Amino acid sequence: MSIKKTTLVIGASENPDRYSNKAIKALIQHQHPVLALGLRIGNVNGVEIATNLNNFKNEPIDTITLYINPKLQVPFYNEFIALNPKRVIFNPGTENEFFESLLNAQGIETEEACTLVLLGTGQY
Repeated sequence: MSIKKTTLVIGASENPDRYSNKAIKALIQHQHPVLALGLRIGNVNGVEIATNLNNFKNEPIDTITLYINPKLQVPFYNEFIALNPKRVIFNPGTENEFFESLLNAQGIETEEACTLVLLGTGQY
């Protein structure tokens, strides 16, 4: 049995065409606990989308998976680090060398990969 990794999806959306939405559904399908942060309150397959990172400060987050561009990441650097995830996945289009170096300096693993591919190939 694989280890279930609590995952925070950053950039969550109720729009089924968005990759963040597809990731939430795939994480649920693979039985990983899912948390979601987006611009608007919403719900994806029973996962509530919050709009404030404070909702997650007491959660044991294994993985943060990013679906926001590098410019939108900047104001959240310290907040993401404070959540103390084990790793941060930079999905295509979210790559950010500077932020990755900040995370690595804090002992947080980073990965430039697609969450959907990792799940689909059993590498998550």
